[in-house]
Amino acid sequence: MSVLLVALGAAVGAAARWLVDRFVQSRHTSFFPWGTFVVNVLGSLLLGILLGARSAPDLVLVLGTGFCGGFTTFSTFSFETVVLTGEGRGAVARIYVVASLVAGFGAAFLGWFLGSAGS
Repeated sequence: MSVLLVALGAAVGAAARWLVDRFVQSRHTSFFPWGTFVVNVLGSLLLGILLGARSAPDLVLVLGTGFCGGFTTFSTFSFETVVLTGEGRGAVARIYVVASLVAGFGAAFLGWFLGSAGS
């Protein structure tokens, strides 16, 4: 049953990632990977809320491991950083890495705080 919960959450998360990425990228014409940035920060916030609230184990499986695992994407973040660097945009790549880490950790902390405040 656990595998099915994770798979269900991951399928929905991956589809949501694609939709959010397309939506965000359609509103930004710069070469900065805003879609992946927004997806990863939102996923960090959601996971922080879930774990901060000490959610039920099945909810953590479907939303935390499944949805957030399918929604967020470290591999795309890494590849986009390599592409930016290869295109001679090393400064943008460094900004992307630092901003992603700071915003991701900040969102996870905020989520943890918000989640634990309600429990």
